[in-house]
Amino acid sequence: MSVLCLAVLVAACGHKPEADNTSAMPNSTVAQTSTVAFAPVAAPAPAPADFSIDNVPVSNAPLGKFPFFGWPDDYVPQNKPQTNDFAHFLFWTGKSFKDVEGQTFMVTLVAAQNKQFSTYELKKNMEALFQQAGAVKLYEDKIPTAALKAIPDATRMELLMGLGDVWNDPSETWVIHRPHDAIWIHYTTNTSEASIAVVQTKPFVPTAAMLPADQLKSDLDKTGKAVIHVNFATDQTQILPTSAAQIDAVVALLKADPSLKLAINGYTDDTGTDEHNVTLSDGRAKAVQATLVAAGITPGRLQAKGYGRISPVSSNTDETGKATNRRVELVKL
Repeated sequence: MSVLCLAVLVAACGHKPEADNTSAMPNSTVAQTSTVAFAPVAAPAPAPADFSIDNVPVSNAPLGKFPFFGWPDDYVPQNKPQTNDFAHFLFWTGKSFKDVEGQTFMVTLVAAQNKQFSTYELKKNMEALFQQAGAVKLYEDKIPTAALKAIPDATRMELLMGLGDVWNDPSETWVIHRPHDAIWIHYTTNTSEASIAVVQTKPFVPTAAMLPADQLKSDLDKTGKAVIHVNFATDQTQILPTSAAQIDAVVALLKADPSLKLAINGYTDDTGTDEHNVTLSDGRAKAVQATLVAAGITPGRLQAKGYGRISPVSSNTDETGKATNRRVELVKL
């Protein structure tokens, strides 16, 4: 009898094949085991989409003349505001900087005499104006340090008045999407000042006219120098393709007279710091030199140097005068 009981007990405790064992489990147990063993891996969150002005509603709010926005009477510009008929500004959209070209305005505001600067008061006033104009806020926070460090030093200096202390203070980016253009606004403030930049977008229209080789030779023979019309990318040393014909004319001039040697002198208007202007004009002069050398001109026949804002040939009080001062001169050596 005891032997029989022992045999039954061993049979009852023996292991069945795994499939049979699983099929004998209650349904709830099967579900729990499957969930633990085969839990799906969560898909990564999609990256934020690049900014598109098409995603901003079109506004038909009436606006006055550029730069469209004033400020309370008891706040005043710290220095003379900067206005350019055509320039650019970097606006942080929340993911990246958008380089916006068009008519630009930059100003830094401080409290008037006997007025205590109120960050809150000025912010409320300006935001009310932006909203009345149909602006949509794209971003409000500190701009990431890594993004700020990626801005070229020369560009950062150029935009300093409009950027404000973005290293330490939160910024706001607003945009007004209008039927035929857009108006971008950058606003940043701290306990003592506020900076505002406004850009009304418009396409770049080259104003430089090419001088043919014979005209260049005539100018050099008469005065010892000639102004060539070279178009550069905004605040950069990159020569735009629209300048190819003018460069070709200079190449033809030099090849026609192998004894001719030229100094290539770069100049800017008075926008930005002296250091920035000298660096920019020098880079542009050297870019012309490099392009001529690449076209087969012997390097020893050319010298290149930038002089910044010195020796203006016109007034810097309006865009026409500034455009005239932004030039590249050829000087006979």
